[in-house]
Amino acid sequence: MSEHPAQPALDAARLHCRSLEEALARFRRHGLERIADWGGRLADVLTGGGRLLAAGNGGSAAQAQHLTAELVGRYRRERPAYSALALHAETSSVTAIGNDYGFDHVYARQVSAHGRPGDILMLLSTSGRSANLIAAAVTARQAGLRVWALTGRGPNPLAQAAHEALCIDAGSTANVQETHLVAVHLLCECFDTAVSTPLARRTVLTHGSTS
Repeated sequence: MSEHPAQPALDAARLHCRSLEEALARFRRHGLERIADWGGRLADVLTGGGRLLAAGNGGSAAQAQHLTAELVGRYRRERPAYSALALHAETSSVTAIGNDYGFDHVYARQVSAHGRPGDILMLLSTSGRSANLIAAAVTARQAGLRVWALTGRGPNPLAQAAHEALCIDAGSTANVQETHLVAVHLLCECFDTAVSTPLARRTVLTHGSTS
């Protein structure tokens, strides 16, 4: 009896799921504390009138826009809207800057325009080697923003250019992106939890009691 025509595809699907499960297990062991910390600090910035800027390329651009949409809209619970911009979605700015200055500057130029000291720049990249994101990180640091990077395997140049990075150890670009989506949702979960937690209690939970 010949092999079922769907068997190779089914085997590939099982292998993909197994690889994703392994990547998520590593993320659960090594990344949750950082995401929880980022969620609390993002809450401090946005509730204080600051802004999140986010950027990525390709699928990572979609992830960046997903994050900002959850903050401007809502994730689960009803709450105020907060300022968050996905820089790639500014299509006229992206194309004008790309045409006049080159693609490597499409985000750095916008960071110069929109970023203020104390704001946060979140950069997403599966490779951690995108020149336009690295340029944005350098510009943001010079302007006094805090730079966080969500990347694939480290070390990589973007992780090194950021103040802090969460590097996903996964075997494929697809698995990195899928884990990034989980990280984005958990960041929103932690943000919402922090926003609903009184500041005094949140400070104790984050930094410990001073007594």
